[in-house]
Amino acid sequence: MTAIPYQVRAMLRTYGRQVTTARRLARYRRSLMAAGAEDEISISREAKRRELVGRVAAEIVENCIVTGSDTPVVEDIKAELEEELGYPLVFAYPPEDQEMQIFRADPENGHEELTGEVKTAVFQRLWELALEKVDATML
Repeated sequence: MTAIPYQVRAMLRTYGRQVTTARRLARYRRSLMAAGAEDEISISREAKRRELVGRVAAEIVENCIVTGSDTPVVEDIKAELEEELGYPLVFAYPPEDQEMQIFRADPENGHEELTGEVKTAVFQRLWELALEKVDATML
């Protein structure tokens, strides 16, 4: 029996999606436990909207940007962030890590990983842009 490269790639792509989904579910469960989501609280319409905007923005940051989605919202966020920074970025989740890695894309020298305060600042700005974009596009 021989393995066809297409089938191997398809299997690895499916496995990668499952790993990404499992990570998101694990983070979601941890956030529910930390927030005490079992308690039901009546909140205002604006608070519900902010919560929904936060969830959609988290989905964009956690899933769409990392998996390379090419939706207009994701592309706008990435383009605006790259324009502000002045260089292209690559987002990745290594198979063994729980944390997103951000790389500065340099065609001549390869990718340089952003770490420390720079990574924190880029991630914070990414989050702010995602919140702004989602808030502007939601009815």
